[in-house]
Amino acid sequence: MSDIQLFRLNTTNGACELPSRAVAVEKQLQSLIEAQMETFLGVRFLATEYATGKTHKGRIDSLGLDENGCPVIIEYKRHSNENVINQGLFYLDWLLDHQAEFRWLVMEKLGKEAAEQIEWSGTRLLCIAADFTRYDQHAVQLIQRNIELIRYKLFADDLLLLELVNVVSVADTSAAAKSIESGADKPTPAGRDKTWQEQLSQATLEISVLFEQTTSYLQSLGDDVQEKPLKFYLAFRRLKNFASLVVQSKRLQLYLKLNPDSVEFVEGFSRDVRAIGHWGTGDLELSLRTQADLERAKVLIERSYQEN
Repeated sequence: MSDIQLFRLNTTNGACELPSRAVAVEKQLQSLIEAQMETFLGVRFLATEYATGKTHKGRIDSLGLDENGCPVIIEYKRHSNENVINQGLFYLDWLLDHQAEFRWLVMEKLGKEAAEQIEWSGTRLLCIAADFTRYDQHAVQLIQRNIELIRYKLFADDLLLLELVNVVSVADTSAAAKSIESGADKPTPAGRDKTWQEQLSQATLEISVLFEQTTSYLQSLGDDVQEKPLKFYLAFRRLKNFASLVVQSKRLQLYLKLNPDSVEFVEGFSRDVRAIGHWGTGDLELSLRTQADLERAKVLIERSYQEN
């Protein structure tokens, strides 16, 4: 059970606790999340009640594509005693077996570019419920899939709490990823962007050390921080990304989800990239070349963590 309590403060009565509640019907929760999916979860909405065909005879509650280009299945349940995890795993297997169908859906809804950049290695299952049992939380630790358990609570008429209860993030074990890692020292064909592993293998010793220090700091911000290695960058997120790390041979590029207008720029260190294409998510770019740059960046990194 969640022990989160929410209070309304006012000068007349001091403080009063707001009682929490679950939705009356599952569809109410689903409609609420789908209407603001990108705001709540950093996921672009694709489809609702998506039919899995005559053989599987199922309906996926919500389908989406997250900010890193990873497919997302979302399943909702009102109560903790409903078997949302097993149901979600069933649909997750279906999705991985029907990649072409999902790619067409993305192309139809978000365009060709989004469809060509799908990151299948990061396919996620989000289970949203009023609560989860300790058996649920233990079970997901044993399942080698990207599964996130999210507890919700409604307070009053206009407040929604989403709490990340448990998360399992697995590394990409696909043949493509293994071939990239094993060939990190091989020449990169002309015209192809280098993966972050290839960039790191060719970086200076100073940048390699700085990479370890930066990732360690990002992970230390909280128990809810998830690190997701993708093809060209590493994403750090809670429910949504708060930082993306791109490796270059002579510097690290850190992208934060902060409004650049709220930051005082330092030449050579920070800049507004809202109108500049780049890997990862975030409108503020920080260039890290030394330990001093990382120390200077920590205030902004923590801000991004707190605000996302």
